[in-house]
Formats: sequence, structure tokens, C-alpha cells
Amino acid sequence: MEKKLTHLDDSGNVHMVDVGAKPATQRIALAQGRVTMKPETLALALAGDAKKGDVRAAAQIAGVMAAKKTSDLIPLCHPLPLSGIDVTITPDEAASAFIVRARVRTTAPTGVEMEALTAVSVACLTLYDMLKAADREMTIEAVQLMEKSGGASGDFVRQAP
Repeated sequence: MEKKLTHLDDSGNVHMVDVGAKPATQRIALAQGRVTMKPETLALALAGDAKKGDVRAAAQIAGVMAAKKTSDLIPLCHPLPLSGIDVTITPDEAASAFIVRARVRTTAPTGVEMEALTAVSVACLTLYDMLKAADREMTIEAVQLMEKSGGASGDFVRQAP
């Protein structure tokens, strides 16, 4: 089966996919990313002594807000009625990093992968912003879709490398 890019018409022009005839079904997407930093930066963030305040709380809120604004940021995304957004930020002390995860839910005719990926991306950027005074060598990495369910294309679960 030949794969086709859905945001291009037969002439190669960009267009927004018409999902009007598709049934609204429950859709869930889980995305993940990581912000790595110096061990002392992670310790600073965990102690709550960062100059700008509680970095994890700020990043969680930013991630939720970003998911809700995805269609404003990504030109061909449909605005969706999101029924749930969960952003978690977990320290990984062995890797000197924060693991950022976002699970987004809707009942709609199209999926929420982009909303979950946007939530993770903006939460990671917010962690960087809040901690950059202590560590400009941080990296944001491995932002990726981990799982999705619902829709005609079926379920997806990322396989371990």
C-alpha cells in the first residue's frame, strides 16, 4: 500500500484535510520528551530554589496551554474539543534529566497526536527557560509520539529500540 501525504492534494498543493464526513470517536495520544541538564541544575530545580519559582508547575501549565492552542500554532491542524490533558514531569536523577509526558484525549473525527507533541515541546521549552540562568547547556531531546489510539489508522505503540 502506497503512503500518501494527507496535507497535499493531487496537484501537490497544501490543504487542510476535510474530516467532516469522519465519525467522532474517542482519540488518545501520549507523547514524551526529555530535558537533560547538569546534575546541579536538576538538584536546584528539585529543591524549588530556581530563580523563577516552581519550574515543574510552570512547565505543566505551559504544556496544558500549548495543547489547547495547537491549531493556532500548526497551520493545518484542526481545532479540537479536548476532553483531557495530563502533563507530567518526572525527574530522572540517573540521567540528570526531566522526562516530560503529555496524554491528550478528545472525541472527534481526527486525532490528538499534534496536541500531545505540542504540549511536550512547550513544557520542555518552559523548563529550559526557567533553568537557563543556571545551565545554558541543557538539551531538549527525543520528543516523540509514544502511543495513540482511536481512528481509522488504528492504534500505535512505539516499540523499544
